[in-house]
Amino acid sequence: MDDPAITLIDHGAEGEYVARVADSRAIGRLTWVRQGNVLTAEHALVPPEIGGRGIAARLVEALVADAREQDWKIVPECSYVAAAFRRHPEWADLLA
Repeated sequence: MDDPAITLIDHGAEGEYVARVADSRAIGRLTWVRQGNVLTAEHALVPPEIGGRGIAARLVEALVADAREQDWKIVPECSYVAAAFRRHPEWADLLA
């Protein structure tokens, strides 16, 4: 599988990370809302037709990378994002 193309769509107070894979029209998403420098990760959604490829993990990794670069903190409201933070204790400094 080719790596998914991850795009940040930032509307200021809300946004999402979008993942597209070359062999599908389906789109994975990780949605968030922002207050100041705190992003609340609300939902990670990957349709079944592109599931099982690690796309949700890549979306969370994009969020974490941007949080480090932009000095954001993260509230992992989404159960998938919360589980990813438990699997990666090195991300604990990003928790709000």
